[in-house]
Amino acid sequence: MAEIATIARPYADALFKAAGADAASALAWLDELAAVASNAQLLQFADNPKTSVEQVHGVIAGVLKTALPAMGQNFLKTVLENGRLAALPEIAAQFHALVNAQQGTSDAVVYSAFDIGAAELADLAVVLEKRFARKLKLQVQLQPDLIGGVRVVVGDEVFDTSVKARLEQMKVALTA
Repeated sequence: MAEIATIARPYADALFKAAGADAASALAWLDELAAVASNAQLLQFADNPKTSVEQVHGVIAGVLKTALPAMGQNFLKTVLENGRLAALPEIAAQFHALVNAQQGTSDAVVYSAFDIGAAELADLAVVLEKRFARKLKLQVQLQPDLIGGVRVVVGDEVFDTSVKARLEQMKVALTA
């Protein structure tokens, strides 16, 4: 996995420098490109030696929901010409990290057994921002096996207050 990260870093850095103040707006189209590029059939099509860069570019442009700006077109063409389509998801992840560092924020995934309302999410955001000592961009994902509570992942840090985690702690304590 380190190889893809090494390949992706110069692309993410170059795009970040080229985007400048528009880096936050570039996130939208880059995320969409990364989602499309993670399709196994597209990767197989792009790896075919009989397929041209223009054909792959045309397929990707046809699948996207919104048209790419000129910077996005040029970036995609560069990635395709260098045969780095498979690295696009990692490029997007590293670009996110650069934008977050610039804005002083972090991405956080909140796993919950139940839907979280907007008011509850705002209250949770305040608590989590104090806990992690930085501004967070929260994304909620349902995970019914947690039973209750939440599990929050910010980078490599995990804050787990779920019922499942507490039951596991009790199990370890009782069997020790």
